[in-house]
Amino acid sequence: MLLFKIFGYQLQWINIIDITLVLILVYQFYRRVRGSLGLNIFFGMILIYILYKLVKWLQLTVLSEILGAFVSAGVIAMLVVFQPEIRKFLLSLGDISISEKLHLPFQLNISKRQKTKEEDRLVSEMLSALDNLSKTKTGALLVFNNHFKLHDLTNPGVALHALVSEKLLESIFNKHSPLHDGAVIIVNNRIIFAGSVLPVSDSPDLPPRAGLRHRSAVGITEHSDAVTLVVSEETGNISYAKNGKIRTNLPLVEVKQLLTEIVTDRI
Repeated sequence: MLLFKIFGYQLQWINIIDITLVLILVYQFYRRVRGSLGLNIFFGMILIYILYKLVKWLQLTVLSEILGAFVSAGVIAMLVVFQPEIRKFLLSLGDISISEKLHLPFQLNISKRQKTKEEDRLVSEMLSALDNLSKTKTGALLVFNNHFKLHDLTNPGVALHALVSEKLLESIFNKHSPLHDGAVIIVNNRIIFAGSVLPVSDSPDLPPRAGLRHRSAVGITEHSDAVTLVVSEETGNISYAKNGKIRTNLPLVEVKQLLTEIVTDRI
């Protein structure tokens, strides 16, 4: 059944379903590559494809053939550039047995409850750690980025790959710990690195008294889509940085809300 026309094309229900599925695939692929250098390549390929469709509709023959060659080569380029992400995506699809697929709705319900319980535990553990560090005026810097790439940092520090816990965070940032001056990198709710050295921001918008820890907290958010929470060693205040901007002296209730959004990947 014909719905309407756009750019001379007759759109039917099957076309709407087709476009919706493509958008879902594009979005899922975007989630895999965001926060990495491959994101620019991804958007560049989409832009070339849109231009190709536009010049083809305008019947610009020569330009259409040139862009068509780029589009054809782009498929191969995507397989090469995004090989790790594509491989991980396919493995996740194939890592389900037939019996698991038959009980998938039931398992999804259980997995959702387990995920919510784990998220609540993570928020509670990190909030308690930040509260204790704040009360004792122990400097700390937590970096959250679910799409962290090792090449994002020149000195990532000591690899841990440990579950997040209140005691572990307090031990890392203890003033007698050799790792306390660096940052903790948390990826997919696990501590991947500790003692990490971050790029330092030289933004003139930062408070005049902002120290190295706060400038590092802002610096990493200028170079990636990471977000950071930092505890001041001088005042014990907790601050939050995102997209090169910092908010200081946050109340604990707001810190809890931010942690909840971070853990559930809504930020």
